[in-house]
Parts: sequence; C-alpha cells; structure tokens
Amino acid sequence: MSKFFFSGSTHAKLDEKGRFVLPQAMRFGLVEEGVLEFSLALGLGGCLAIYRQSDIQKIVAKFQAKQHLGKYQKFFTLFFSTLHQTTCDKIGRVILPPTLKKAVGVKTEIVIAGVLNKIEIWPKERYENQLDAVLSGKDPEMNLTKLTEEAFALLEEGQDEHEE
Repeated sequence: MSKFFFSGSTHAKLDEKGRFVLPQAMRFGLVEEGVLEFSLALGLGGCLAIYRQSDIQKIVAKFQAKQHLGKYQKFFTLFFSTLHQTTCDKIGRVILPPTLKKAVGVKTEIVIAGVLNKIEIWPKERYENQLDAVLSGKDPEMNLTKLTEEAFALLEEGQDEHEE
C-alpha cells in the first residue's frame, strides 16, 4: 500500500453533534489490515490532519527518540494531548472533538483535502482564502508559479548523485 496517496477535495458540513462524512475513497485509503482506524491531529497552517495508524506509529517512534529535548516539549504536549485515535461510524461519519474544532476555528463548513499520506480538514473560509491568495497572486509568499517551481525542484534533488 506504500504507493497509495490521498488527493482531491470536497466540502462537508458538520451536523449538530460535530460529525462530518469522510468520503468513501478516503476511508478506503485509511484501512490497514482490514481495520478502519486512524488518528486525528493538529496539522500545519491551521488545519487538522488525519493519519493512517501506520504513519502515526512512524511519527511516534521518531518523536520518542527526541522526547527528552527541552525545545520540543511544548510541541509534544500540544500535539499528543490533542491527538485522537478514532474511526468512522457505519455511514462514514467522523466526530470532530470540540478541542480540535476550536483550535483551528471550524464552525460548520469544512474542506476535506487529500494530501499525499494524510487527509487535511480545513475551515472552509480559511481554505478558500488561501486558495484564492495562491491563484490570484495577491500574496507574494504564496505565488503559484514560485510554489510550483520550488515543489518540482524537490524532484530533482539528489538526482545527480543517483546517476553517477
């Protein structure tokens, strides 16, 4: 399953109990060894992230090796105290814990975005504002041409070393 990656996006609304329906294709990508379980965590840039259990275990193992470094303690406390291991109900609904909703400012509408090895959950307004900033070129830090060039340059890194 190492070649699988998440992609695409969809909009969803939270119900009165703070649940949303995770798209079926994304749910299938979270199944490992026949079990649909995953971790919901704080993500980068103001979103939440859903990780496969195998990916979260890799993250945990790497963080455990650094757990005694003082400069990371606040991050570890925040990350792990808000990390929720969960699943979907029979119709694919996921409960968004109030702490995580508040942390990223989710009200009722979200964007669910597949991003490589994780699924991001964005407050709809923030996602649309960032997308607009990138596409319109209003934010020089988020210029689409510049971001695209830099991202595709990552594909070239180390290539010369492998060719020799």
